[in-house]
Amino acid sequence: MARRSDKRIFFPWEKRGGLVRRLGLQHARPFIWALFTILLLVVMVLRERRATGIRETRAVMADVRSALDRYLAEHDGRCPSKFSELERIAHFKGIPRDAWGGPLRLVCPSPRGDLPYRLSSAGPDGIPGGLDRIEW
Repeated sequence: MARRSDKRIFFPWEKRGGLVRRLGLQHARPFIWALFTILLLVVMVLRERRATGIRETRAVMADVRSALDRYLAEHDGRCPSKFSELERIAHFKGIPRDAWGGPLRLVCPSPRGDLPYRLSSAGPDGIPGGLDRIEW
């Protein structure tokens, strides 16, 4: 019985062996894809967590804003000196907090002339007046 010799044609880069072959990573491709997928999911979760925090903070600020508007209407436009004066109007106790645990800041009267007050949160980084602050 005659043996067939295996005649193959190799491209020049196949004989040398690529980086994957030299490092022995032929079977690592599924693991690399899994790592990439996990990294992508982590980035998406962190982004959604930040967006959820912003939505939650805006909801708290909307509650505080409605209480402030009612207080201003009942007291002839006079601003409250502290948040505790709003407790009988609103359902919160003490200083309202944003989604990251930082206190909301109330400046009354507002530095801008067109608004009676300025309500703000330091945002995710916690730096007052930072680039990611949330204002109303």
